[in-house]
Formats: sequence, structure tokens, C-alpha cells
Amino acid sequence: MKLTVLFENHAGYKKGLLGYHGFSAIVEHNGKKVLVDTGTDGKVLLGNMEALGVFPGEIDALFITHGHYDHTGGMKAFLEARRVGIDVYAHPGIFQRRVALKPKLREIGIPFTREELEGLGATFHLSPEPVEFLPGFISSGEIKRNHWDRAVGYLVENGRYIKDPVRDDMALIVDLGNEIAVITGCGHSGIVNIAEHAVKLTGKPVKALVGGFHLRGAGQAILEDAVAKLKALGVEELYAGHCTGIDEYAHLKANFGYAEPLYVGKTVTL
Repeated sequence: MKLTVLFENHAGYKKGLLGYHGFSAIVEHNGKKVLVDTGTDGKVLLGNMEALGVFPGEIDALFITHGHYDHTGGMKAFLEARRVGIDVYAHPGIFQRRVALKPKLREIGIPFTREELEGLGATFHLSPEPVEFLPGFISSGEIKRNHWDRAVGYLVENGRYIKDPVRDDMALIVDLGNEIAVITGCGHSGIVNIAEHAVKLTGKPVKALVGGFHLRGAGQAILEDAVAKLKALGVEELYAGHCTGIDEYAHLKANFGYAEPLYVGKTVTL
């Protein structure tokens, strides 16, 4: 398996790459290429793809981890650049209207309608259940919250603001044979819950957790618990970025053992 980061808060060391709040990565495995999320801005996504030699037409499927703007904002531009249809795998809740209330009211959901994206060639396969949609590529399905989670924002239902549990938050599980890799978008389900769910679902240990862990501002108790529980689960490697937090990443680096930061252009080969 080879993962290349296409969209991240920070750019790497190759000329022409742009860092921008959001996340997207391409995962290559078993002869297939899956795009995980599309970042916040289509122009930035396509520019980074071009600089890294990744072309929209070579992608076999799109996996959306959850319905926030910083993981879906580049979808329209990607579909327009691709020009042919593509299967999109996600949770049924991704199109819910979502807002943040602080520091002011603002929309934080997918900035496009389902119909608009379908008109550009997206074929949505929406399921809350685990699905192996390509050989070795498994959608985690909805993740049970046995421990703390990192849900944020509000849903808008009948004119009321309801705290958003972000139930659509899912992870991509890549079957490596004897082990698995787990790619998260933001980890709103809680990174420990995600890892625990993946192990239970596949019966295999986690070689690597890759993506946003949403630990920024989590506090010392949660950081210590995350390290302890991930170690107990047998997770070997962490590749953390996006919403993990700089200080929080430093804690993982100092206390977990094997941890590396993510940036645009970063590759992870397992």
C-alpha cells in the first residue's frame, strides 16, 4: 500500500505544493487507486495533484470520511476535471446541513447539493454498514463510541440547532494481509474507537493509523488515554496531521513511540 497526501494544513518540501486547511490523500493498493476526501478548495487540490503527478482520470473510486467542508470542498472541481463518472462511497448522513455557532454562525457542511454532484458524474453509494467496495478497500461503516469522541458543530433540523454527533464519520480500512492500515479524515468518532472498531471488524492488528486525529485542544487526560489505549491495541505506527494539533502531535511523538507528521507530498508505504 502506498498513500500520498494531496491536501493538508502544511505543505512539504517539493516546490509548487500548497498547504491549506483540510485533508485529501490517494491510496494505491492491489492495483487500484482510491481518493480519500477532497480537501477544502478544488483549485488547491488539483494544483497539488498536478505537482505530484496524480491525474483525476486515474482514480478508481472516491471515499468520503464525513460531510464537513474541509473534506468535501474540492469535490466539484475534481469531478469537473475528471469529466467521467466515478463511484463515491460514504455514510448516508454526509448531506445533512451543518453549522458552527462560534465565533459566528457559519456553514460547515458539504458546500454542494447531491444533485449538483451527481450531475457531474458522482454515483453515491451511501451505507452506515461496513463495505468492501474494492479488493482490500473497506469502509469502516458507522463507528460505535465505546470511549470519548471528538464530535463538533451542530445539525440544523426544523429550524433548531442540535449538537452534531457526526455519526457519518467513517474510516477507510486497507487490508494488508496479516495487518491493516486505517485512514481517518478527522477522527470525530474518537481515534481509539476507530482503531478498536477496525480491529474488531477485521480480526487483524493495526499496522498504521493515518490522518487527522482531532486531538487539538483535547487536554492531557485524553492524550494520555489515547497513547495508552492505542498501545494496548497493538497499533504500531502513527501518521498524524490536519486536526491533530501541533502540541498534541508532539505528545504522540514523545510518548507513543513511532509517530510522523503529515504534509502535502508525504508518502506512507506499508
